[in-house]
Amino acid sequence: MLITGTVGAGKTSVAEAVGDLLSGQGTPHAVIDLDWLRRCWPAPAGDPFNNAITLRNLRAVGANFVAAGARRLVLAGVIESRAERDAHQEVLGVPLVVCRLHVDLSVVRDRLRRRNPSEPWFLDRAAALDQILRREKVEDTVIDASTGSVSEVATAVCEAIGW
Repeated sequence: MLITGTVGAGKTSVAEAVGDLLSGQGTPHAVIDLDWLRRCWPAPAGDPFNNAITLRNLRAVGANFVAAGARRLVLAGVIESRAERDAHQEVLGVPLVVCRLHVDLSVVRDRLRRRNPSEPWFLDRAAALDQILRREKVEDTVIDASTGSVSEVATAVCEAIGW
């Protein structure tokens, strides 16, 4: 499963909480934050978000986790198109369910101001991503994560996808 959403939607926190739920159920799993798989500098020309290296790393890391016994992979990251969704599914070699976290932009802006007060560009990126994600509809399901605790949102995500 891939949890996607705008910057500040809570993707990583919810993915970690889904991992906790799976642990509580005794389900072997791995949680992968795609931001860490893409974190290198500088990004190549034409690939500002390091998507190519993300996919190469995901192929290796995903295979390693599955070889180690993970039955579920929980990914957190932004995908902006069906082509990106298909590419992630291809490198994993299994069907990918995508859950988009929807968070009111006023809530996202408050979170981002607290998290990144010296980087206001995140505020513009969140609004742009919100428009892209609404238009592209890369998800199978949408969960409103504007209110409720992280564990409540994680439970809603699991219920929505039948986990």
